[in-house]
Amino acid sequence: MLRPTRSEPEAGAIKPAAQGVDLALDPEHHRLFAAGRNPTTLVIMDATDEKVLESFPISAGVDGNIYDPATDLVFSSPRAGVLHVFREDSADMLSPLEEMKTEYGAKTMGLAPTTHNLFLVTSDFTPPGGPKGDRKAIKEQPAC
Repeated sequence: MLRPTRSEPEAGAIKPAAQGVDLALDPEHHRLFAAGRNPTTLVIMDATDEKVLESFPISAGVDGNIYDPATDLVFSSPRAGVLHVFREDSADMLSPLEEMKTEYGAKTMGLAPTTHNLFLVTSDFTPPGGPKGDRKAIKEQPAC
C-alpha cells in the first residue's frame, strides 16, 4: 500500500508523475497504473514495494485510468482528445498500443466489465447560441 510519510517533502507524489490523478490496479500481478500530471505521465509501479517499473508520456489533462483484466489493456483518458491504450505484455512490461482520437474534454470514463465497452463523456464547449452567450470555451491544448 502507498503511504505518504511526513518526513518527505513531496509525500504521496508518484515519480515521475508529480501530481497523481488516478490509479488502476492489476490485482493478479500487484501492479499499479498511476496517471499523473506535471509531467503528464502513466507510471507502472509494483504495488507491494512501490518500485517504478516503467513510465510513458501521455497527453495533457489526464483524469481517468482503467485496467481491464480480461483483455490486459490499460486506458488513460486526458482532456486533450486522445485516448491512450496500452497492453500489459507481462507483469513488468507495458506497451503503447494505440492513441485514439476522442472528443476534446472526454476525460471521464467507465468500463463495462462484461462487454468490455469503454465509455467516455464530455461537454459541448462551443459558445451557446442564447441571448447571453457568455459561456467561455475551454482553450484546447495539443496532444502529445
